Amino acid sequence: MQSRRIAPVLAVSVLATLAPAVAVAAPATSSGSGAQQLTWQRCSADEPAAFECATIKVPLDYGAPGGKKIDVAVSRLKAADPTKRRGVLFFNPGGPGGAGLGEPLMWNDLLPQSVKDRYDLIGFDPRGVAKSTPIECGTTPQERQVLRPYKKGTFASSVAWARTFADKCRAKYGADLKHFTSRNTARDMDAIRAALGEKKINYVGVSYGTYLGAVYTQMFPHRSDRIVLDSAVDPNSAWRGVVRAWATGAEPAYDRWTRWTAERHAEYGLGATPEAVDKGFWDLVAQADRQPIKVGEDLLDGAAVREAMRPVFFYRAEGAKILVQLKKAAAGEPIEVPPPYVVQDNEMSLFNTIVCGDATWPRDPATYRRDAVRDAARFPIYGDFTGNITPCAFWDAPVEPATKVNNRVGALIVQAEWDSQTPLAQAQAMHRGMKGSRLVTVDEGETHGVYRMGVSDCADAVTTAYLTTGKLPTKNVTCAADPTPPQSAQQPEVTDQRNRLPLQARS
Repeated sequence: MQSRRIAPVLAVSVLATLAPAVAVAAPATSSGSGAQQLTWQRCSADEPAAFECATIKVPLDYGAPGGKKIDVAVSRLKAADPTKRRGVLFFNPGGPGGAGLGEPLMWNDLLPQSVKDRYDLIGFDPRGVAKSTPIECGTTPQERQVLRPYKKGTFASSVAWARTFADKCRAKYGADLKHFTSRNTARDMDAIRAALGEKKINYVGVSYGTYLGAVYTQMFPHRSDRIVLDSAVDPNSAWRGVVRAWATGAEPAYDRWTRWTAERHAEYGLGATPEAVDKGFWDLVAQADRQPIKVGEDLLDGAAVREAMRPVFFYRAEGAKILVQLKKAAAGEPIEVPPPYVVQDNEMSLFNTIVCGDATWPRDPATYRRDAVRDAARFPIYGDFTGNITPCAFWDAPVEPATKVNNRVGALIVQAEWDSQTPLAQAQAMHRGMKGSRLVTVDEGETHGVYRMGVSDCADAVTTAYLTTGKLPTKNVTCAADPTPPQSAQQPEVTDQRNRLPLQARS
């Protein structure tokens, strides 16, 4: 399949799965890691001296704590005011596959002083990522295109690709691979907590980080203090249901976009009615299927156009601008194309390792064929992508059942109404699973990643108050989006590392 990238947008999407897993559950403790003493040193000569790093040894398999150990890299910035310090604040930027070692530096630039005064800011590369015993299956750039459109004529090759991806990882890592899961990452977090000498952790997780945070609260409810889940997934549909939510979420976002764009026909020239805008988009898709559109060095067929446009339909102005550019390219006019983000082997290998290992996937390729055909009819923009086969169909069975999140741990869930990666319904499902939580919804918010991202002063104030006082709102809160929220002209859905699931390529 041809590589895809487009003007200000992305290209590779990923993820998947359903069903509970089978097998014996490992203990929900960090036993075997002990209360290690962390040896802190300056992370890098190029970074502030106050930014310190250390490495902790954790069991590969918590069910066999005396066995093989792996490394988990940890970082910190100490609380700005030791007299006000109340604990540690962990961060996870998303993924699975996102490196988190640099999170304290990023958040130090974003957080209000009242939060920085109270917490040591703690980052870590989750197991399998970057400096934490990285998983690299030896995949090619072509193999790292994980979400692929369903076509009758190419389904056999898609099945072969999925099998090859899984076989490469299995051949390199064997049985070790099954221990790189979200549940074990949560256990690693608890081992870090113990090594830091803390009774509880506070936490800010974005995107996939919301799932990891929810899993931690389920496994370690008495170790969970102030928990912020920003741009949340439905923890009880991980992972195939989470991905397929992209298809369902795209349809209302597209309808909203056609209405908005039609009202601005004088500016964009894409149609004076929603029906005309809709027709223009699908005419472009059909044109690209007949004659692929040259964008930079790539040729985009109709599926590539749909893949590129799905996320930006949530960003009304950006969606209109990008479609204008695509139409220019289709007419043979030159357009500017920024350098593509190249997904690395570690990112995509670890991504599949986690999502395939967290829960059981359908094993029969015919299931994916049926789902893709059905979803394409129901959700024409993206259903064939999210229903189609993935490497998880050929992965080894998980070692533990999928985590069922159902607890009363207090948490604050923060969500934009029009989030392209984790649609609002996903956050609402997280709120139902976490019965002690409160949900802050940014009305008309167009972003993935809310807190301190210039999206809503109201949402920022509620979140900061929770982190500094520990008091949740008495009920769910609806906040207005700021009048002119900043949007990246180059990648509207990915303004920084934390705003991604790598469900998408960078998003």
